[in-house]
Amino acid sequence: MEPKKVTAIFDIGKTNKKFFLFDQDMKEVYRVYHRLDYIQDEDGEACESIKTLTQWVKHTLIEALSLPQFLIVKLNFTTYGASFVHIDHLGNPVTPLYNYLKKYPEDILDQFYSNYGPVEKFSRETSSPALGMLNSGLQLYWLKYSKPETFKKIHRSLHLPQYISYLFTGKTVSEYTSIGCHTGLWDFSKGEYHHWVKAEGIDKILPEVVDTTTSFAKTFDRHSMSVGVGVHDSSAALLPYLESNNEPFALLSTGTWAISINPFNISKLSIEELRQDCLHFLSKEGRPIKISRLFIGEEHKVQIEKLYAHFHLEKGHYKQLAFGKEGYEKAKSFTKKRFRFEYLKPEAFKISQAKKTDWNSFTDFEEAYYSLIHELTELQVASLSLVLNGSTQVNKLYIDGGFNANPIFVEMLRDKLPGIVIETTEFALGTALGAGMLVN
Repeated sequence: MEPKKVTAIFDIGKTNKKFFLFDQDMKEVYRVYHRLDYIQDEDGEACESIKTLTQWVKHTLIEALSLPQFLIVKLNFTTYGASFVHIDHLGNPVTPLYNYLKKYPEDILDQFYSNYGPVEKFSRETSSPALGMLNSGLQLYWLKYSKPETFKKIHRSLHLPQYISYLFTGKTVSEYTSIGCHTGLWDFSKGEYHHWVKAEGIDKILPEVVDTTTSFAKTFDRHSMSVGVGVHDSSAALLPYLESNNEPFALLSTGTWAISINPFNISKLSIEELRQDCLHFLSKEGRPIKISRLFIGEEHKVQIEKLYAHFHLEKGHYKQLAFGKEGYEKAKSFTKKRFRFEYLKPEAFKISQAKKTDWNSFTDFEEAYYSLIHELTELQVASLSLVLNGSTQVNKLYIDGGFNANPIFVEMLRDKLPGIVIETTEFALGTALGAGMLVN
């Protein structure tokens, strides 16, 4: 029997590393899920091991190429953003893959903004709220001034999706979706790199910008295929919806971050919106798209671990809960907030939070979990409103990613967003499908 022609996609998240094969109708026919342990960078902070990730990616593709029932003809990549791999002339990484949650040194940040700020002016010009290491362009400035000997070794700095692509193509490129995700690199009004990039000589280590649909004919392990240049995951997640909708819609793409995306909102950013983590991404064509971000997946993870510890429950217990109106009404009946968050800052939305979480105030796990999701969805609605308001009327919201399988989260959002049809989709593979569409 002749092997089925397929498209291979690496979908690399902060937590889960995924690999898919899609047939010619973009239906999933094979998958691999994997987790990799963190290591420490030279400063003793947790980070992804670029060596282990590189080995896993190559090994996983070699295994898939050996499957007799499939013939891989196309390959592409989608990964989390705000992460650079800095390579030397031989293509070897010269630094760890620094974690975007790493603390940015205050003195270097002050130096940067005194030269290129003030902060809010710079944030508006680059559509990048001041986020330290999450403004990945500023990682280059930090390296230049805090680790100058290392910086001198850098031949090219590649956004993570383009580094994974480089492993198979040998081509050093950049593309709009990675440049445009709160990097602090792009001047959105001018449609080019911000003037600080040239002033600091950073442009010399940034590769040529190509269209996100670019691909190269390459051979790997004696197999010929067309290899894409990679795409930022939140931008990839949007593509299947744009393809299948004629009417305006918004997308809530969930995972470690919940990214609210409204591709029909072309309004300019206000200072207040920037303070609430609202910004622009660049589309694959280099067009601004309004989005807002909420670190809700990480917050949910941290709070769940505390809940399991307090109630002596096994991991995964919350997934057994179905939505019940009674539990929701009870959660709503408490006038005071019950949770203190680790990462989220409700005050940015003028929403209060508890001074500390009183774990003993909950009668059982279910009551605590309903209260947690009630308070999280209140923040999610506030974050969503930043992109839904002041634009083309949006009557439909899609939820994909991890939270689309959480009925309590989804039903609470439905209640809090009357007038908007909320659909959970089987584009739980949305990011991978989007990356696949770019090479098909």
